[in-house]
Amino acid sequence: MLGVLLCGGGSSRMESDKGLLHFKQNTWAENTANLFKQLDLPFIVSVNSKQLNNYTPIFSADKLLMDDPILQINGPLLGVLTAYLHNPDEDLLVLACDMPLMQIDLLQLLLSKYQPNNDAFGAYYFLNNGQPEPLCAIYTASALSTMYQLFLNKNLHKHSMKFILEQIPSAAIAINEDQIDCFKNFNTRKDLNELPPN
Repeated sequence: MLGVLLCGGGSSRMESDKGLLHFKQNTWAENTANLFKQLDLPFIVSVNSKQLNNYTPIFSADKLLMDDPILQINGPLLGVLTAYLHNPDEDLLVLACDMPLMQIDLLQLLLSKYQPNNDAFGAYYFLNNGQPEPLCAIYTASALSTMYQLFLNKNLHKHSMKFILEQIPSAAIAINEDQIDCFKNFNTRKDLNELPPN
């Protein structure tokens, strides 16, 4: 399995690159990368072409994966399918950089539900008040291959990650009330006021 740290969004509402914001002495991207390190999981950092130079001082070149320009896709799916194309035999643990309150125990729970080489499930994800959390999830290589073929055949009618989960037989994990904050996205400057102090 390979970890995929998604940093490639436009961050238009935040008006600055979210992965480069700081929390607890490190950037959000570094904090998320540290979760992969705690899991002893190899990982890559998904970025777009405009971000590459800004992430080079933080991560080694072999960690950085730039969005594939051949894929005419927007949003997180672009980073996920790019990671798949470069690592077609790997199942992917996908985690967005803009969930700075994510805890290692939730990722360990996700991994505990994961069943390698079991074709019954193509994805493993959390349910938050009945809604899927597609940017903290495991996607199997087999399921991503199917999604890529749908894209090539122009049958991938939506490019949202929630839509992708609807196309894949999946295992869902309901979260508890006290775990909800771990999945909170921080998208605007105003949202940053809700972060706990460093």
